[in-house]
Amino acid sequence: MKVSIEVNGRPVAEEVPDRTLLVHFLRDTAGLTGTNIGCDTTSCGACTVLLDGESVKSCTVLAAQADGHAVTTVEGLSSSDGELHPVQRAFREQHGLQCGFCTPGMIMASVSLLADHPKPTRDEVRTGLEGNLCRCTGYHNIVSAVIDASGQEVDR
Repeated sequence: MKVSIEVNGRPVAEEVPDRTLLVHFLRDTAGLTGTNIGCDTTSCGACTVLLDGESVKSCTVLAAQADGHAVTTVEGLSSSDGELHPVQRAFREQHGLQCGFCTPGMIMASVSLLADHPKPTRDEVRTGLEGNLCRCTGYHNIVSAVIDASGQEVDR
């Protein structure tokens, strides 16, 4: 099946098997390996991307379902001159990562969360990111990063 998806602002078209998952299309066809494959069951969120601006777990979306749509991956957040997106910058500044495996999915889910709730409370951040698992950080710094990216004062 021929699939055409706008990925990070550029068209990517390829003939792929009908059962190709979006995560495999992004990694194998588009060559964007920032989207991680963690569980293949929507349990971990490491594969989270934005599909037409909405947060989705790309391990359970077929590439065919994204045909004709726009996908943004973690690689597509920074500006063309390399300046980090505010959420990426906040994750770095607030140490919202350790091993880094969950980080792309956490960042993408955070971008979507902030689009819907520009000034979330710490509890709203925890609820908004509950579908994304981190096995390293305990979430405190991740929540602080989202609060920082929202322009609010981070409580320490």
